[in-house]
Amino acid sequence: MVEVRHGPLAGVRIVEFDSAGPAPFAAMLLADMGADVVRIRREGPDGSMIAPMLYRGRSEVPLNLTSVAGRERALSLIAHADGVIEGFRKGVAEQIGLDPSRCLAVNPRLVYARVSGWGQEGPLSGTAGNDLNHLAITGALHAIGGASMPAVPLNLLGEYAGGAMFLALGLVSAILAAQATGRGQVVEAAQVDGTAALMTVYYALHGSGRWADTRTSNLIDGGAPFYRCYACADGRHVAVGALEPPCFEALCAGLQLPLGSFRQYDRATWPDMTESFAAAFAARSRDDWAAHFEGTEACVTPVLSLSEAPSHPHNRARDNFGTPLGGPIQPMPAPRFSATPAQAAPAEETTAEAVLERWGG
Repeated sequence: MVEVRHGPLAGVRIVEFDSAGPAPFAAMLLADMGADVVRIRREGPDGSMIAPMLYRGRSEVPLNLTSVAGRERALSLIAHADGVIEGFRKGVAEQIGLDPSRCLAVNPRLVYARVSGWGQEGPLSGTAGNDLNHLAITGALHAIGGASMPAVPLNLLGEYAGGAMFLALGLVSAILAAQATGRGQVVEAAQVDGTAALMTVYYALHGSGRWADTRTSNLIDGGAPFYRCYACADGRHVAVGALEPPCFEALCAGLQLPLGSFRQYDRATWPDMTESFAAAFAARSRDDWAAHFEGTEACVTPVLSLSEAPSHPHNRARDNFGTPLGGPIQPMPAPRFSATPAQAAPAEETTAEAVLERWGG
């Protein structure tokens, strides 16, 4: 069996219906925090072999949910669980008889957390779409990128931040409510909802006239010369985040540019300032600049690759990456707890009967 852990969610029992998208990432976060997560997956070859670290920390129970016997075994687990994570396409859970009403009927204290891109209601509900599409209708995609075209910000913003993080927060919040009231409920986390919520400050700034609705026209969207990336002599890049006046002064001093010729927040000077900064950074390599600015207030850091980042001294000092399960290096659990530390544990296949024995069913 998966090793018993003692994180802040120790004792919380979660049944995860295996799916793609934000659901497995949310389940990984909860398992890292000590929750006893049982992932019900299809019988046969396991899709987790594609990215095994995403499925760490769970008991894996192969079941055929299209069969009566498989559904009944799943419901027997759900009857003893605190929460369920479901990330199927719209209507699939209802089709196989594992929808919220059926699950809450066998466990009224259950929190049934479902996650999707478009949500269960609305004109796009049930239609095809991926992370980029969900970002597109919230305004977030329009705000990110260069002047000529929006950027593709991986699936971090919509799928993981807008979907998985809100799913995990909603599930834990509703479990706390169920412990207080004895009543379960359905939690719906839609990527479009979560991403829209993440954009709150930008809608606030735009509504007050302090955010231009054009990319690279604002302070922190690449428009400001002192908050963007620059290419270096070796083709690699540095990130510059010198927003505050003392940081801007340190940046100009480090680049050996006369501070008096620049008015930091005067947008009319930004094109010339950008040209000067770009020419200066292009004269030396990325690592030369990183060493040059180390220990200063200029807020200049190297843009590291996936292979470089784990070896950075700060990441090494904080143990941000490791190989706790063997195999490829991977990010370690976050956030950190002083009394109930989270941990990355291996996944292990088991049976519904073994889980029920552990859960006292």
